[in-house]
Amino acid sequence: MFATFTSEGTSYWGIARPEGMIALSPDYPHLHTLRNVIAAGALEEIAQAATGRAVTHPHGSFTYEIPVPDPEKIICVGVNFPDRNAEYKDGQDAPPNMSLFIRFPRSFVGHETPLTRPPETPQLDYEGEIAIVIGKGGRRIPEAEALSHIAGLTLCNEGTLRDWVRHAKFNVTQGKNWDGSGAMGPWLVPFTDPAQIVDVHLQTRVNGEIRQDDRTGRMLFPVARQIAYISTFTTLVPGDIIVTGTPTGAGARFDPPVWLVPGDTIEVEADGIGTLRNGVVDE
Repeated sequence: MFATFTSEGTSYWGIARPEGMIALSPDYPHLHTLRNVIAAGALEEIAQAATGRAVTHPHGSFTYEIPVPDPEKIICVGVNFPDRNAEYKDGQDAPPNMSLFIRFPRSFVGHETPLTRPPETPQLDYEGEIAIVIGKGGRRIPEAEALSHIAGLTLCNEGTLRDWVRHAKFNVTQGKNWDGSGAMGPWLVPFTDPAQIVDVHLQTRVNGEIRQDDRTGRMLFPVARQIAYISTFTTLVPGDIIVTGTPTGAGARFDPPVWLVPGDTIEVEADGIGTLRNGVVDE
């Protein structure tokens, strides 16, 4: 797995091992981030370069960052599971086209870094999702070829300030982009087989309690469709991130709602990717 991390004030990228990290970025000074590695088509070369090398940064000596810290764009897909559509209780069938919004990299922290609850609102909520990272860019990518454009997979807790997504009539941007309100990671798993995304188990737990539990095979808009649709109106480039949608069970849908509070632990887990874990602190 490929990862980005910080140690003693310096950012590195490299390979995650059970014992810690192998920093490889010092050997490739022309590839500043994993986005550059992906754009250069060098993931396989980098993985081979790590063979037989010892861990350079054991656990406790580094902090996880989001795997691709400098994407050109992060595009999120909303209301992408059948039960999520029903949660809105508006009597409408699932729409023919997907709902999309953007997030900024600054709104995400890495694995094991707490989410930040701001003083302006207590309504911090979780949304466990799988995110894909584009490897081969393109415009108007055919759906039948779309999965071949994926470089890797990671996990996302698409943290949301619920009342702030209702501040205006048509947009959710301000409720989705608070600094440090979401998380991404822990690492990037290379994508080599459609089975890694077509129908995998996705689960979110809060303090050990299962809150979200579903499979990607039930998505209203599968990942291949997402890539094809999004690339119709914007050119996808290497390192772009698509956050693919969350199942039912977010805290806003409880009666009364259950918001995240300092001391909570949120875990997002998916088959073949791992577990993204974060706490919560007040700003």
